[in-house]
Amino acid sequence: MTGPLHGIRVFDMTRILAGPSCTQMLGDLGADVIKIERPGTGDDTRRFAPPFLPDADGNETSESAYFTCANRNKRSMTLDVNHPKGQELARRMIAKCDIFADNFKTGGLAKYGLDYDSLKAGNPGLIYCSITGFGQTGPYAKRPGYDVLIQGMGGFMSVTGDPEGEPQKAGIPVSDLIAGMYAGVAINAALRHREVTGEGQFIDIGMLDTTAAILSIMGANYLATGEVPKRLGNAHPNIVPYQSFPTADGDIILAVGNDGQFERLCEFADCPELLADKRFATNGARVTNRDTLIPILRDILITKPSKHWLEGLEKNNVSCGPINRLDDVFEDPQFQARGMKLHMDHPATGGHGVNMVGSPMRFSASPTSYRHAPPMLGQHTDEILKEVVDATEAEIIEWRTEGVI
Repeated sequence: MTGPLHGIRVFDMTRILAGPSCTQMLGDLGADVIKIERPGTGDDTRRFAPPFLPDADGNETSESAYFTCANRNKRSMTLDVNHPKGQELARRMIAKCDIFADNFKTGGLAKYGLDYDSLKAGNPGLIYCSITGFGQTGPYAKRPGYDVLIQGMGGFMSVTGDPEGEPQKAGIPVSDLIAGMYAGVAINAALRHREVTGEGQFIDIGMLDTTAAILSIMGANYLATGEVPKRLGNAHPNIVPYQSFPTADGDIILAVGNDGQFERLCEFADCPELLADKRFATNGARVTNRDTLIPILRDILITKPSKHWLEGLEKNNVSCGPINRLDDVFEDPQFQARGMKLHMDHPATGGHGVNMVGSPMRFSASPTSYRHAPPMLGQHTDEILKEVVDATEAEIIEWRTEGVI
């Protein structure tokens, strides 16, 4: 047993990030993920560089760091689905798979006979998950979707950034990643449905939908009031103080989630007058009067260094923390204790290996596992063909000669 999805096989025609992040999660959970890539070129992200992975001597390899972030626990097979024999081979393989995942444009695989309606007759238990920018229906269904475009259209950028500045995207491709996460949840739910009914099904994931879904409190606030939320920088729309503050030597985060914490903050900061002020006595009052309170707190916190505030407030059970750079994050003892810094051998690096962020999922009985480093292009083609469709050496030579694989 190597995870809760051990024994599940995935035919993975995803590329870039939204789809691959989903299928990597399935792989971490034990699924056998067969990554289908175009012969000669492969996933576009193999060329999203620099940076490239370094070898043992510090020289660049041909493998991009970008590709490694969403492609571990997969086996790479090259297959040209433009070729009629490639289409037939794909159908033979899919008939022996549990999950088909793609992020082609809506309708893009129908011309190859690889759409759900064409495949379900040969595999009625197939779970087919399609991740697109805008979903399978609606006036935008045929449009391509890109992360920054979806962040803008989905409202995310309108509530992100400095109040006096321009709208901002997140520092990570959040629309891609959240689509992958919703797809992973949906696939697991569909597996349970199949276990109960024997039926497969089609899953339609649209990035615009999933980005709207994570508007969370901002979306709820708008729908409740009809008032369009404004950008608040690092502040919170419903909790005060809950944001970053400058100190004498840096910046920290305060996350004062209740009135008790605010009382302890004022006691430690030696500003009891704020407690006596009705404008700040409750969270609701603090939200209403944030423009008055925040400058006062800024003037107090900037008088002493970050260490003073972080150590003192933590001892007083006031939620606070540093604003870490990535080098701080990866060296943090909590991060390391949780096994979040992962090292795997990689054939391109001459023994140097590759560092990655590990899976955050923890199971008491069926833990995640790391079986395959992000693969080289076509690294596993022959073994997959022999294993899945009982291909002979002669067939493999023929397909390779004809450019099918």
